[in-house]
Amino acid sequence: MPTHENSLLTMVDQKTKMVGSNKMELLLFSLGGKECFGINVFKVREVCEAPEITRTPNMPAGVEGIISLRGAIIPVVDLATFVRAGTSCEGPGKLIITEFSNHTQAFRVADVDRIVRVDWEQVRAPQGLLTQGSTLVTAITELPEGRLVSILDVEQILHDTFGDEPEAHLTPVAPEHARAVFFVDDSAFARRKIASVLERLGLPHQQSTNGREAWNKLVALATQAQRDKVPLAASLGLVLVDAEMPEMDGYVLTRHIKDDARFEGIPVVMHSSLSSVANRKMGQTAGVDAYVGKFNVEHLANTIVGMLDVREKAA
Repeated sequence: MPTHENSLLTMVDQKTKMVGSNKMELLLFSLGGKECFGINVFKVREVCEAPEITRTPNMPAGVEGIISLRGAIIPVVDLATFVRAGTSCEGPGKLIITEFSNHTQAFRVADVDRIVRVDWEQVRAPQGLLTQGSTLVTAITELPEGRLVSILDVEQILHDTFGDEPEAHLTPVAPEHARAVFFVDDSAFARRKIASVLERLGLPHQQSTNGREAWNKLVALATQAQRDKVPLAASLGLVLVDAEMPEMDGYVLTRHIKDDARFEGIPVVMHSSLSSVANRKMGQTAGVDAYVGKFNVEHLANTIVGMLDVREKAA
């Protein structure tokens, strides 16, 4: 029988093989209607039949209660209350046990379909495609049979459910040491959060909503620096990337940056809610200089400032 350590190493090895492929695996599920939704398999710990849920007082809106799973007390979030205008899933349904930013929670859904592998290039941001409630959908993809799959902005849902962590005190960077930070994230909530941290640090910044757009903008910055005959590293201090993004994921984007000599000396930090050992290993394989789990504001700020300090001393 394989040991837990061997199983973990096998899982890490299997996942790291997807680095650079620009592909991801989606777990498809429904919320009681005809719509199809998806969640990255890397975020899923397990799927199980929904057991009896213990109702407790003073739970946040959307949290049905708690369950005990192998000794751990886990909150149960009914996704339908967010996506289907407050209508709960009928019947017991199934639970998708997920891990985000070192927190574990269960999402109750009506049913789970299957796992499919999709190319990030076929995943599109939903601008202009949806009306009310579109802020909860971070991307859309189409299956070979023509079925559309909505990928939910789980970070936004968890924030709406559990709120913010207590705000950490951040010390602004000395103006003479402040360099621009370029960041990319497909979650509108995440972009607002990152921008707030950078503003509190006193750092100028630019942003993008997906990997392809980010690469195009970074190439434009590098081209302009060449025209001005100055190294890009003189103005751009750091690039902050998400792991999951439409059109080009953070692993492929990182490899593009690391393979282009114009970005020499500019560190890449991966900022992701995929906080498992496997995902950190994937970031290392892609070449990131640091990996920070969402949303530890103090850790993110310390990592950014630390990277800029190292660069300043090296210069």
